Amino acid sequence: MRKIYSWVVKNPKKILIGFFLLAISGIFLKNMVSVNYDMTDYLPADSPSTISLDVMNKEFDGGIPNARVMIKDVSIAEALDYKEKLKNCEGVTDVLWLDDSVSIYQPLEIADQNTVETYYKDKNALFTVTVAEEGLVATIDRIRGIIGDENAMTGDAVSTAIATTGTVDEIMVITVFSILFVLLVLLITTQSWTEPFVILFGLGVAIMINSGTNLIFGEISFVTNAACSILQLAVSLDYSVFLIHRYEECLMENPDRDKAMVEALCKSTSSIASSGLTTVIGFLALVFMRFGIGSDLGLALAKGVAISLITVFIFMPVLIVRVYPLIQKTHHKKLMPEFKGFGKLVSHIMIPMALVFIVVAIPSYMASNSNSYYYGSSMIYGTDTQYGQDKAAIEDIFGKDDTYVLMIPNGDVKAEQSLSDALCDIPEITNILSYVDTVGAEIPKEYLNEDTLSQLVSDNYNRFVLSVETDYEGKKTFDLVERIRDTANEYYPGTYCLAGEGVSTYDLMDTITADTLKVNMIAILAVFLILLLTMKSLSLPFILVFAIEAAIWINVGIPYFTDSIVMYIAYLIISSIQLGATVDYAILFTDRYMEHRQTMAKKQAIVETISVVTTSVLTSGTVLAVVGFLLGYHSTHQILSQLGIFLGRGTLLSMTSVFFVLPGLLYLFDGLIQKTTYKLHFYNPRKEE
Repeated sequence: MRKIYSWVVKNPKKILIGFFLLAISGIFLKNMVSVNYDMTDYLPADSPSTISLDVMNKEFDGGIPNARVMIKDVSIAEALDYKEKLKNCEGVTDVLWLDDSVSIYQPLEIADQNTVETYYKDKNALFTVTVAEEGLVATIDRIRGIIGDENAMTGDAVSTAIATTGTVDEIMVITVFSILFVLLVLLITTQSWTEPFVILFGLGVAIMINSGTNLIFGEISFVTNAACSILQLAVSLDYSVFLIHRYEECLMENPDRDKAMVEALCKSTSSIASSGLTTVIGFLALVFMRFGIGSDLGLALAKGVAISLITVFIFMPVLIVRVYPLIQKTHHKKLMPEFKGFGKLVSHIMIPMALVFIVVAIPSYMASNSNSYYYGSSMIYGTDTQYGQDKAAIEDIFGKDDTYVLMIPNGDVKAEQSLSDALCDIPEITNILSYVDTVGAEIPKEYLNEDTLSQLVSDNYNRFVLSVETDYEGKKTFDLVERIRDTANEYYPGTYCLAGEGVSTYDLMDTITADTLKVNMIAILAVFLILLLTMKSLSLPFILVFAIEAAIWINVGIPYFTDSIVMYIAYLIISSIQLGATVDYAILFTDRYMEHRQTMAKKQAIVETISVVTTSVLTSGTVLAVVGFLLGYHSTHQILSQLGIFLGRGTLLSMTSVFFVLPGLLYLFDGLIQKTTYKLHFYNPRKEE
């Protein structure tokens, strides 16, 4: 490595120019990376709802209705006029209303009232609209222009459009505040007014390169787009700080700046690389999720940390050497205390704190597996947003409603009629639009209007459009999906297809709950293995992983005790992120403790370790926590908001564990650690005597 680092410091121009070009390219390439806000697109290709959507797209022109539009206080004639305007709106592929199910030219009192009130109630008209994916945002804007702010619209297409435009603006604000806070923290914790700007500049280069290289994925999820850059900023902050501090130490021994930097790199490679590797491994565990957002985020974060490490080992050395005279000129007195008193406080309370943490961790683990969850996108906006208010207004009048599409092989009219009768017996199904229900089994297909026929019958399938009186997700919804699937399977075993938002959410729930144990175990085992190899100890990996995992259990168990409903995707992702991002603090603490323990008694080693590492842990930890809370409390998107709150709270809990619990565990298991660690010799005052 010394030869490589010597080449690095001897070729500053090549490296600086190369990284500047990569960063500038990253800025332009970032704008070419498309962002996907539809969670159902990340379902496995073999999930039933995904297969059903593929079949429907091949067989029929119209997709699944994905928006509900309510017009208030209109007559039948006015409602028909609005329907025509919506059908002619660019980007709208289909509009269903009352006239598609019953004759509106006869008194509505003689028609089936359940069907009528599905679409028209108290002079309010509710349209079921299908919006094409291409140009979704512009189409929703056009629909809003047609209906005005006084009317309401909801559905997956609407929430996706809002997320597409709103999330970008929110993340810009969060990023600006995050950078300002990082700058403030660095100004307080470093000893030069220039050093924080150098560190931020290096991080900015790494983040721009990572953002641009996301183009290799084609597109990224909205979670990755929102969280990746600010997480990379917070997680990678320590690497540059550690390198600069090691460089200053080496300069005291060797005033030659280039040689001192080579020495600093050689001395810091092991600690920075092992810290970065555990973070990368923690993030890569997400790749093993069958739900694609996990893989998407895990790859982008792991790539980002890897690029940050490369930047620290290649770009930052030449940058630091070139600007170090300025760093020296702007040197100031240390603003942070020595934390000796804090170390003594911890040494007095660490044993009871460790015992309390262990006791609390057990019910927290059980609570973390007993939370109530939302799995899909139906609840991503609260009642304080326009979407939430529109959703509430529609549900107040028409109730909770969704549209499913059931496709069956055509050719057996009697079976179709029997299936329709069986579906009508399901109370939650309020209306069925199909060939046998709308036209009648007795009328030959060749006598039908071509447009009507094409919406209901294809070359291979007949389509049933089911209006269901249920929410987009929840136990009742999932029970209904199972009942419809069981009913369809009776008449068309293994040959039917069922699609819809509620159906996709059911499959989403089925997929990501199966991912939970697998992802968590892979993350824990991978980090454990890295610690085993780097620390050459059988006991230390158990102690470190438990210290962070206990903090994770408490973090994700809190919603159970506060009776809060959790967005499952945030819950699933946070376990790997919190482990990967905060296990570094435990590694740093343990490395320093082992170093001090070779020359000190164990209690004194604890005090000295806390004095040395507190500033570093506080610097990284407070940044990560604040970034999380900024995302949590500024984002209106509930998945991002909960992920941020989990991250902020989890980081504080991990820091608490490292400062108050890990010292107690190291103290209690000091003898075991010595016996189970390769070539380790602790200081023993009795032997010294």
